[in-house]
Amino acid sequence: MDTMETERIIEESERELAEQFRCLERVAYANQCKVMEAFQKNKIALRHFAASSGYGYGDEGRDTLNALFADIFGAEAALVSPNILSGTHALTVGLFGLLRTGDVLFSISGEPYDTLQEVIGGKDIGSLADYGIRFKKCELIEGEFNFDSIRSGLADKAVKVVFIQRSRGYEWRDALSEEKIRKACEFVRSCGFTGCIFVDNCYGEFVETTEPTQNGADVCVGSLIKNAGGGVAPTGGYIVGKRDYIDKIAGRLTAPSIGAEVGSYAYGYQYFYEGVFLAPHVVCQALKGGLLIGACLEKLGYKTSPSVQSAPYDITRAIRFNTRDELIGFIQAVQEASPVDSYVNLEPWDMPGYQEQVIMAAGTFVQGASIELSADAPVKEPYIAYFQGGLTYEHCRYALTKILKKIRKQ
Repeated sequence: MDTMETERIIEESERELAEQFRCLERVAYANQCKVMEAFQKNKIALRHFAASSGYGYGDEGRDTLNALFADIFGAEAALVSPNILSGTHALTVGLFGLLRTGDVLFSISGEPYDTLQEVIGGKDIGSLADYGIRFKKCELIEGEFNFDSIRSGLADKAVKVVFIQRSRGYEWRDALSEEKIRKACEFVRSCGFTGCIFVDNCYGEFVETTEPTQNGADVCVGSLIKNAGGGVAPTGGYIVGKRDYIDKIAGRLTAPSIGAEVGSYAYGYQYFYEGVFLAPHVVCQALKGGLLIGACLEKLGYKTSPSVQSAPYDITRAIRFNTRDELIGFIQAVQEASPVDSYVNLEPWDMPGYQEQVIMAAGTFVQGASIELSADAPVKEPYIAYFQGGLTYEHCRYALTKILKKIRKQ
């Protein structure tokens, strides 16, 4: 495929996507307004960016950042910390803070993401199972909640946490919309469940105008090197929700006797504040870029999920390839189009926490930041790649020119 043909396909797709782009921009504006109101309510000032050390007693930057996130997510309280190392870590801290021996964790969205498997059921590694916490699940049916199975599962009074994974993980399904999450939460409550509804919100922040904690969830968690960090936060994660639950989780993040009263950060908090300020715009850029890539690949005969005709509910797009070489070629093209480590020749490897060999493109400024242009895939049939992120639409468009040339050559 030559340069002129590549540009023709891209420009044609952009014209066809114009109205969807406008819809995404309206969502971004609504979210930007929400974020701005939270900044103003909490009277964010330069002093909140200051570094702290030691125990961090009275750390105003930390405490105000927590309050800011709580307001943005429509929650009572929040934990936002550079000491939460990833989305999986945030989930782990949250679940261990809420569950006790004899309790049941009940996933109503099927099997959790790969990196959570050992957290739940590993043996002799400090997993939930090692502490006598059981896990059960019910599968989605064609991307929809199975309400009969949910009702049946909730008959077990040992269920203390109902778990929902918003994003697809390594599955061929659409992410869950806020409307679906709201209906699921309402149904769970209608069954008489009084425990915690817990949402893995990774990849979903600011994609719609509301968040799970505004739609019936008691707790939701995510990573700051995904959406909520706006591509600026260098590390960290967040946990937001009802105060009683957040207090319990804080006791697990630090220690039960001190909770959220301690925690310092010697590098200062500016990038966490700045990141969440930028997040609505950056998420919009990633969504537009993902739509464009999906539209162009669909024109070439590849299946993508969600389809271009559907609204995206997270920043991830799954693309099904015909062969192993096509899959690897796609991931390599994303790396070659990256601003960092573009020269690296990627190969599949045994990545910690994953069941299969994985190939991952992450030529990012922040290591592994999937709000930046990135892609990964388990190298197995069916050959599905998972593309996400993009700090700017222009970078996504540039990468697409490389991708189209690479996969057509393959």
